[in-house]
Amino acid sequence: MSNISNCHNKIVLTGGAMVLAVTASVFAQEKPFMQAGTSQPPSLSPPQATEPAATGTNAVAAADANPLEKFLNGEVPDAIAHGKFNLNVRLRYEQVDEDNQTPYTKNSYAPTVRTRFGYTTAPLYGFQGMLEGVNISVLGPEHNYNAAGSNGQGARPPVGDPPMTRLDQAWLGYTSTNYVPFSAKVGQQQINLDNQRFIGDAGWRQNMQTFDAIGARVTPVKDLNLYYSYVWDVNRVYGDVDGLPAASPNRDFDSRSHLINVSYAACPYGRLVGYAYLLDLSNGAGNANSCATYGGYFAGAAPVNDKVMVDYRAEFAWQDQYADNPQRYSADYYNFELGANIKPIAIGTGYEVLGSGANSGAGGERVGFKTPLASLHPFNGWAEVFITHPNNGLQDIYEYAQVTLPEQIPVRFIYHKYYADSGSGNYGQEFDVMISKKFGKYWNVMVEFADYLGENVAAPALTAPKVNIQKFWAAVEFNF
Repeated sequence: MSNISNCHNKIVLTGGAMVLAVTASVFAQEKPFMQAGTSQPPSLSPPQATEPAATGTNAVAAADANPLEKFLNGEVPDAIAHGKFNLNVRLRYEQVDEDNQTPYTKNSYAPTVRTRFGYTTAPLYGFQGMLEGVNISVLGPEHNYNAAGSNGQGARPPVGDPPMTRLDQAWLGYTSTNYVPFSAKVGQQQINLDNQRFIGDAGWRQNMQTFDAIGARVTPVKDLNLYYSYVWDVNRVYGDVDGLPAASPNRDFDSRSHLINVSYAACPYGRLVGYAYLLDLSNGAGNANSCATYGGYFAGAAPVNDKVMVDYRAEFAWQDQYADNPQRYSADYYNFELGANIKPIAIGTGYEVLGSGANSGAGGERVGFKTPLASLHPFNGWAEVFITHPNNGLQDIYEYAQVTLPEQIPVRFIYHKYYADSGSGNYGQEFDVMISKKFGKYWNVMVEFADYLGENVAAPALTAPKVNIQKFWAAVEFNF
């Protein structure tokens, strides 16, 4: 259950963070105008207050000391004393029922609790450090669900929340605004770029995806943001737990990847973004997830009058094999969205295509567009049938409606219709609904349901056509 042993080097790195109190603030990229795949505006988190410079009693007591003694016995202890603890606890029940799907003859019932606890130092001359761990525990017998293939429950459908205890953040960084806004970070960290369609922390799962990386962000002129990161390891949501087969595609990725993202707020009504994600990824299942993706989008929102707001998105990308991927292919991606917000009602529609290309390399046939480091749950239906994209590609036509009930209770409905991008395959349809409610500053409850109805072509995650899948979630979350 424990995977702490794999984190030795990260703990050493973070020990330095706590002693030296170094690190940049978290790469808080500007929020995208909407969540692609649903047109849902992202939830706005309150800005984190910048901690005051270390000026406590230790600093005063060391005022007359020599500079080194003042630093070690005054400023460093004050940076630690003025740091911030964070705690997140999420209790969630997930149930999965897959009809007509071999080899599943039973349902999965997964009551789990996620506890994440961390500490971030106060800034000291622009440096800062963070250490955070996570524990995921199962309430009741672990054999009631298939823990992503790690617990021998092959007769039950998988749930991507195996029990574990692990380090999930350990970073050092630096932030400066002296000449141009600049920040840099090294270590195990969250990276969320744009709407997380290509790079994200997969926060829906109990264990988030993190990256061992070094990166920097700079704003050389107003409204222009440049980001680069080199990633040498991807700590995936399954945690490399004991019992996960060595050749499982769910294991962590060794990486030699480059992430490049450039954004410019060209006008008050939109933002123009270009990106290049050069992913060199490998695990026990091989190198087939290595790919190079180049693309861009324009997204924004504009008021029609004082009661109506419209939002929009247009995105295009193309992809080729990269590094040691034995496949040889090229595939396109595009996404168009249009929505309107007439409080308390929001409606919208979208069309997302993950293309397909002929493969002249290993395996032949066709290869579908890949997104191996995405936060996958928000896209292509909450039943997660298309986490592995079809080799013949995927066309997803979707509509949504959301109404905010009294007491600020949003209820959201989404409908998806799926087709193959190459050929005439019909992948079926899906109905999703979610209701949530915040209680005060720290508490949130949520109930979500997804119903996928298969048709004449089986998605890669399914063994046969006409498979029906129902998934249900209920969660209570405390975040401090």
